[in-house]
Amino acid sequence: MTWKVALPMYNVSPRVQREYEAFLARLLTEADVRKEVELLPAPELPAFWQREDVLLTQTCGYPYMKSLHGALTLLATPCFDFPGCKDSDYSSAIVTRADSGIHSLADAQGLTAAANDAHSNSGMNVLRHAVSLLARGGQFFDEVKWTGSHAASLRLVRDGEADIAAIDCVTYGYLKEEQPESVRGTKILQYSAQTPGLPLVASRAASEELLTRLRNALLSPGPALQSHMLALHIKSFVHCPESDYERILRMEAVARAAGYPVLA
Repeated sequence: MTWKVALPMYNVSPRVQREYEAFLARLLTEADVRKEVELLPAPELPAFWQREDVLLTQTCGYPYMKSLHGALTLLATPCFDFPGCKDSDYSSAIVTRADSGIHSLADAQGLTAAANDAHSNSGMNVLRHAVSLLARGGQFFDEVKWTGSHAASLRLVRDGEADIAAIDCVTYGYLKEEQPESVRGTKILQYSAQTPGLPLVASRAASEELLTRLRNALLSPGPALQSHMLALHIKSFVHCPESDYERILRMEAVARAAGYPVLA
């Protein structure tokens, strides 16, 4: 079998994509993975996460906890140095236009939200949690526009087609660095509650010996791998047990208990 690897979630620019691909190549070398491995630069998600030949990829914590934990094994979680991150936790930057007149979440009631995907922790789940206690009758926004990506959500806010959005703080950090015009004219209203970041995962079909080599290489990187990590704003990796990711479901439970099960 030819194993497949892909780290597609944060490729906001060609430079960042090249850095992630270089990181992957070095990781496989340090893990002494000599079997045939194919890099897929843009796999079809979410179908890719269900494949048995996935040796290494990353996923969002919300679909992992909702449907993927039986198919994937947690390897390690990155610790980024972007604002909104703390150790292996991350949050979302809840953004509005700088001149919007929105000074608190309550000010956004009855306005338009943009969100990347209904199955996203950073774009949907944390925003649902943030406004759940302010909602009335299961409604807070007048409209939710589903955009397909954080970059597209940010663009809608910037261009006045939406009033507010929750943007993964790592994505926001990369965009601010790579495409500063994408955040121009916007402001961070606040950060969401924190949850464990996007984990690196592997198919449960991979052998324990192979998983151990990959995990050890991530947790104890050599100088060359550390250099690639530095270019990606990754300070280190830690192994988070599945129980840590249950915080994501507890945020969902808070919103449901408040009578706000759907971002609306």
